[in-house]
Amino acid sequence: MKYTKKIVIVGAGVAGINAATKLVDNGYPGELITIIDAGKDPYNRPKNEVMKGFAGAGLFSDGKWAYLHNAVGGQLAKYMGEEKADQVLDEAWSYILRFHPNPSQIMFSEPLNEPEFIKPYFNLRMAPTYHIGTNWLHDLGKKWYDWLVEKGIKFYWNCEVYDIEFENQMIIYTQFDNNGIANRDPQLINFNKLIYGTGKSGIDLTQKLINKYNLYKEPKSVQLGVRMELPQKYMQSIVDIAYDFKLYKRHNNEVSSRSFCSNNFAAYVAEEITYGMKSYNGHSYKQDNMINNMTNFGIIMEIKGIDNPFQFQKNIVSKCQINGKGIHYSPNFTRKPSLTSEGKDMNVISVDNLNLFKEIYGEYAEYIINYIEDLNKVFKFNNDYSLYIPEVKFLSEEVLVNYNDLSLIEYPNIHFVGDSLSSRGIAVSASQGVYSVRNIYL
Repeated sequence: MKYTKKIVIVGAGVAGINAATKLVDNGYPGELITIIDAGKDPYNRPKNEVMKGFAGAGLFSDGKWAYLHNAVGGQLAKYMGEEKADQVLDEAWSYILRFHPNPSQIMFSEPLNEPEFIKPYFNLRMAPTYHIGTNWLHDLGKKWYDWLVEKGIKFYWNCEVYDIEFENQMIIYTQFDNNGIANRDPQLINFNKLIYGTGKSGIDLTQKLINKYNLYKEPKSVQLGVRMELPQKYMQSIVDIAYDFKLYKRHNNEVSSRSFCSNNFAAYVAEEITYGMKSYNGHSYKQDNMINNMTNFGIIMEIKGIDNPFQFQKNIVSKCQINGKGIHYSPNFTRKPSLTSEGKDMNVISVDNLNLFKEIYGEYAEYIINYIEDLNKVFKFNNDYSLYIPEVKFLSEEVLVNYNDLSLIEYPNIHFVGDSLSSRGIAVSASQGVYSVRNIYL
């Protein structure tokens, strides 16, 4: 079969590179595929550029793959059914194994039963999880990138897409040099097929396109909270059961809270910068010399019924920026801010009470406080912990797509994938990328 259509992938994150890999594996010429991204290739991407660049955020700094449970990290089965979702997950996972430098080092946790000591306060949402290993991710990315380049795929780096003309099939972007200086003239790329997977850092553009073309959509809930850090000894009983434990608590019909993205043994809080604002995440290492016997995890509220949830989140996050720094809280200054994984001081303002937190988060602060109080009843860490404020998962409104290939209902040559389609995890993002191109190479 002779292929002639030019495919452009916006976003070199997990969804984008999986889509490209699936296309090439099925005979699509790499020379007809272009990937454009606001970040850098894996050889030049700094460790602190978590949000953009080759492999996106989740496959660059975290590497947890919730496997064999397609409801974790976004709804995959709703588009293709349970059986197909499992098949696509298997295929996406095969790419990880293909490009991982040492697959035998991938860890696997499979919690089986919810422990009795959790039940009075939380539900433990359990899913088998592969832990790819933060220390392996960068080499995995380089190996994967080299393969895509070898297949003829062209990458455009340091390019900020600021508009897409759906009818004219044109992407409009600005390219920056290595010093961050923009080319004054707008740059253009034409496409026949577009895979749109900008990730969390591209939510402004996603919302702009949704509004510009009045796309069919459904609103998403607010995802906002804090990152908690404490000595691992307090959490060991749950870490032994589920390394990436997800403790869920429903407060009422509008608000629930959950822990997620837990890091243990060699666990470090990581600063993220999105839309020029600091928020916090975490990652962990496997090397013995990185072990600090700490645990950190996000505590995220899901808040339903908020008008314009994206702007609501941005407003709260902006209030947490104090002289260019985020907030570190420890009761009575019990704990100092931890060092980063590079051994540097965290760029935070430390407080010893929650007054500022309550002022910024308003009525929603009490849900986080209540969650931590219940955690303490179970794990008894008392005041020996820290909070890094804020942690946030920016989500745009979810566009409605054709279920057979995730293409827009109004524009069937444009496919939304990854965080642009509310995936919230590398397994679902990768699977959406694989699934989105299934009709292109047939």
